[in-house]
Amino acid sequence: MHEKKRIGIVGYGHIGQYIFDEVQKSENLCVDFVWNRSFDKIKHLPKEVQLENLDEFRTRKVDIILEVAHITTTQKYGEQFLEHANFMIGSPTALADEDLEARLRKKSLETGYGLFVPAGAFWGGEDVQKMADQGSLKGLKVTMKKHPSCFKVLGEVAERNEKVGDEPVVLYEGPVRKLCPLAPANVNTMACAALAAHNLGFDKVQGCLVADRSLKCHIVEIEVTGPPLGDNGEEFTVKTVRTNPSKTGVVTGNATYASFFQSLRRAYGKGGGIHLC
Repeated sequence: MHEKKRIGIVGYGHIGQYIFDEVQKSENLCVDFVWNRSFDKIKHLPKEVQLENLDEFRTRKVDIILEVAHITTTQKYGEQFLEHANFMIGSPTALADEDLEARLRKKSLETGYGLFVPAGAFWGGEDVQKMADQGSLKGLKVTMKKHPSCFKVLGEVAERNEKVGDEPVVLYEGPVRKLCPLAPANVNTMACAALAAHNLGFDKVQGCLVADRSLKCHIVEIEVTGPPLGDNGEEFTVKTVRTNPSKTGVVTGNATYASFFQSLRRAYGKGGGIHLC
């Protein structure tokens, strides 16, 4: 019988709780530790999995550490995690920081532990990555449409969101790199897209946020542009629309939870480097 893959969960919000519950049902996974910024939130969990001080993660023998907390966790602990285990980053908007991405990539290659990025709501990520590998990916745009209450945004984007009336409003349209610091909890899908489309990156992948009070779901539209094909020179294009039911005020749609867990199950055996899963 194979030994179970041991998971360390950093963050016990909605996704962290979902992952914990799903791992309990799994025959191949087990939770070694759970840490949360507010310790009271995990006091009901079995004593042996509670981790009160995140600096003590090194005392636990885990195969992979899952971050579902905040980008500041990766900023502070990302390199340390990669010295100890594989690392799955649930807040990839942190990687819009070029220096942080470079340091994490370097550390991952040095230690041989993989840095895994869950596809989440980014449909068709592997196909985009293949095109990027071939150099045939010429353009990528990700549009996210949600009820205004589902956005946790900052700065000028927050100001626009507060003023949304009955008509849909474009909160932002432009490079994903500039958007990530303004919507770190909302645009992980776009960050994932920028990592998959590595020949374009955070500066050339375009992001668009739309607030619409009529919506009871999260909509993600992905537009891919490739090279001219055939005799008429028309560009290769693909457009997908993902509709994910969601309660008002919730940042993450229902289907993304299951996608996240499946990504965790696939996050192994790739070696050093950044891997979409």
